Amino acid sequence: MPNPRLASRYAKSLVDLAIETGQLDRVYQDLQLLANACRDSRELVSFMRNPVINADKKEKIFAALFGDKLATLTDKFSRLLIRKGRENYLPEIAEEGMRQYRAYKHIREVRITTAVPISDELRQEIIRKVQSEIRDQQIELRSEVDERLIGGFILESDNNLFDASILRDLKDVKAQFQKNVFVRNIR
Repeated sequence: MPNPRLASRYAKSLVDLAIETGQLDRVYQDLQLLANACRDSRELVSFMRNPVINADKKEKIFAALFGDKLATLTDKFSRLLIRKGRENYLPEIAEEGMRQYRAYKHIREVRITTAVPISDELRQEIIRKVQSEIRDQQIELRSEVDERLIGGFILESDNNLFDASILRDLKDVKAQFQKNVFVRNIR
C-alpha cells in the first residue's frame, strides 16, 4: 500500500544527507537505478514486499543485485530500510527522492510519449522549445513509446497534459458521431 508521507520523509532524509556529504548527484544516479529496477522488475518489488522472507536474506540478495553499483551512502540507506522493515516502500522512496532532487536543482521533468522512438535531434529540439516556454529551470526529458497513439505525441509536465495524438483525435471524432450533433443542425 503506497504511503506518500513515509516515502517523502525517508527520501528527504537521504537527500539532505547527500547534500551534507556532497554526494547528491551520485545518490540521484543510484535512485534512478533503483527506480528503474523496480519499474522493470515486478519480481524485485514482489520480493521486497514479501513479509515471509526475513531481513537478512533480503539484505544479502539486495547486496548481490546492487552491491557494487550503489554509492556507500545509498547502500547503507537501503540496508537501513531493510532492517527497519520499510523495504516495501523502496519504489516510492526512490521516485520521491528523484522528485526532491529535481526540486532542489530546479529541474523540471517533462515526459513525452510518442508512437515511435524519437531521434536525438528531435529530443534536443523539444528541450529547446520547452525551455523557451519555461524559464529559469533545466529540463529533464523522459521519452516513452506507446504504439497505440498511431501518431503525434503526448507532452506532460507538472500536472499539465498536452495531447496532440491521432488516437485522441479519433476518440474525439467518435464522440461527435455518438452524440450525433449534426442531426440536430439539419432539422
